[in-house]
Amino acid sequence: MRFSPLLEQLIEAFRCLPGVGPKTAQRMALQLLTRGRDNGKRLAKTLHEAMDCITHCQSCRIFSETALCEICASPHRDGALLCIVENPIDVTVIEQMTHFRGKYFVLLGHLSPLDGIGPDEIGIAQLQTHFANGQIKEVILATNPTVEGEATAHYISELAKQHALKVTRIARGISIGGEIEYAGPDTLAHAFAGRETI
Repeated sequence: MRFSPLLEQLIEAFRCLPGVGPKTAQRMALQLLTRGRDNGKRLAKTLHEAMDCITHCQSCRIFSETALCEICASPHRDGALLCIVENPIDVTVIEQMTHFRGKYFVLLGHLSPLDGIGPDEIGIAQLQTHFANGQIKEVILATNPTVEGEATAHYISELAKQHALKVTRIARGISIGGEIEYAGPDTLAHAFAGRETI
């Protein structure tokens, strides 16, 4: 069955969301039209406002409605510690699960020459400005443990060392409650390489 042109457009619009295929998009559109028109109007209004008003923090590049995000504007954060992550969601996870009190820089991706993503696309020029300002003492690399994440971390560590900054990498290995027999070879190798003195 073919839907009306506008309904087809609505269904297609939902498909831009990650993990939403044709059936799910159709279900969402029909649900809003059948029982949720007020919710649909609120969603449309909020989505429109968000697209117009949410930009990036001028310092760390996380999503923000103000020039400086709450973290960068806080006098209680340690500007000597700079944690570098790939995505804004990484900041949220670190904030929820750790006691990290430093500041962040969000790359909004990782180096991937095959996809045309180089240093300019991930804000390296702005990051180097941070390195040169003299306030940062330690750079904590918290990029994902993927080939691209590792390459990005290596590239940034070399730049940070040119400014005589201490560079650390978040540890990877066996999780709390995990058992060695179930750890993969890469996980175990990283766990041994990242061992600490106790």
